[in-house]
Amino acid sequence: MYAKEILHVGPQGLGLLRSAPAAGALCVGLIRSRSAIQRGVGKKLLTAVGIYGACIVAFGLSRWFPLSLLLLAIAGGADTVSVIVRQTLVQLETPDHMRGRVSAVNTLFVGASNQLGELESGVTAAAFGVIGSVVADGCSTIFISILWRRLFTPLAHRETLH
Repeated sequence: MYAKEILHVGPQGLGLLRSAPAAGALCVGLIRSRSAIQRGVGKKLLTAVGIYGACIVAFGLSRWFPLSLLLLAIAGGADTVSVIVRQTLVQLETPDHMRGRVSAVNTLFVGASNQLGELESGVTAAAFGVIGSVVADGCSTIFISILWRRLFTPLAHRETLH
């Protein structure tokens, strides 16, 4: 929808849009593989979620293809930071005897989130239009980042991954 009707790019543009988050994730993943997150992991986690949301809002409002690509790449990079911190904390904080079950439940929720997100996007797009849906989703992500900072203060103030 965005490629064709909003950014007015063809199949090649759609391919670039679809690959931009992965490109951003790859870049951040390579950087993080060379230098671990040492301090302020809670703040970095929640900030990364907020950056992801802000990029989605800006993408939803963008009409310029290069900017849209950049925003999606940054969103992919921010999501990678959040995944690294979340997955590491789940493994470190789960007692050894529960690690397999917790990992299985976590995998189930992460896997189902894509389908639930598609359902939510379809419902909100029908209600608010495509742009409204994307902007609302980004705003919701920012709101959740701020809310989690207040509700889960030990997470927000977490300094290290150990």
